[in-house]
Amino acid sequence: MVKINWTHEAQKWLKDIHDYIAVDNSSAAKRVVEGIYEKARILEEYPEIGHKYHSDYNEDIRVLLYGHYRIAYLIKSDRNIDILGIFHGALEINKYLF
Repeated sequence: MVKINWTHEAQKWLKDIHDYIAVDNSSAAKRVVEGIYEKARILEEYPEIGHKYHSDYNEDIRVLLYGHYRIAYLIKSDRNIDILGIFHGALEINKYLF
């Protein structure tokens, strides 16, 4: 089974998402964060389920969707996964990944 590693950057993004939503609704913030974690757990069994992110890089970076959010992840050579970041769909992902 694949091991999922949440990078420091991804954890920061997740906390920022939680804090932003919690200003208006703390229970909704908790549900969104839990939903993102649950969606990412799918990668343990199906690591290539996300669509391949097109870039000039040779790394296998993919994106998995959850609601308005994109979970960017890297499939490493040992087949384990690094979650790189959680991005709102309105953000330009290139600015943050490269």
